Amino acid sequence: MIPSTLGWFKRCVVLCLLAVLSACGTTSGGGAGGEVPAGFYRVKAGDTLYRIAKNHNQTVASLKSWNKLASNDIEVGQLLRVMPVSTATGKPASGPTPSTPVNTATPQPRSSIALIWPHSGPILGKYAPPRNKGIDISGKEGDPVLAAADGKVVYAGDGIRAYGHMVIVRHSGDYLTTYAHNQQLLVAEGAQVKQGQAIAKMGKTGTDTVKLHFEVRYKGQPVNPIGPLPDR
Repeated sequence: MIPSTLGWFKRCVVLCLLAVLSACGTTSGGGAGGEVPAGFYRVKAGDTLYRIAKNHNQTVASLKSWNKLASNDIEVGQLLRVMPVSTATGKPASGPTPSTPVNTATPQPRSSIALIWPHSGPILGKYAPPRNKGIDISGKEGDPVLAAADGKVVYAGDGIRAYGHMVIVRHSGDYLTTYAHNQQLLVAEGAQVKQGQAIAKMGKTGTDTVKLHFEVRYKGQPVNPIGPLPDR
């Protein structure tokens, strides 16, 4: 359960991450609070494609076809077409249609951030969304996990089972970094951390292999961590 003391920003972050393991950012329609056009539905926390299809008297196959979905995975805030064009508006709609390619690219950051590697181990898993929205770094249980940049801890806990013991740090420029599967957390929510500071000990909580799952997000959207990390 997400702690009741989380602020609005932190709740949004954690709710977003609840959908990360199976999320597929396929159809975009602006921020989660934007206006929803006729014939569309914005995904909320806890939604499934099956439930959305049932609530709108549609089939899962139709929703996948109209929204160019490769799987049943959906993401909080995602805008989905839930009616065919003729039913929703009676005429061609201005939103995405089955014959209109959907732009799935992650918005390019308007700012930059200089990160350091949170651990020196080799990469086990590469950034490959939607399956992997970060990178996985190998190491030994108990190894220190370092803050990639200065920032404030906005989450420290195990509220997302698949991520185990996790730390989320908010940085300047609308960036977040996530550190998951830790054996032990060394910082608490609200703490200010410095780049290179040990914030956790590597472990395998939420997984079966000792590793650090590391994500970088810009305005809530995942970006490839390799970009802001130095070459090595």
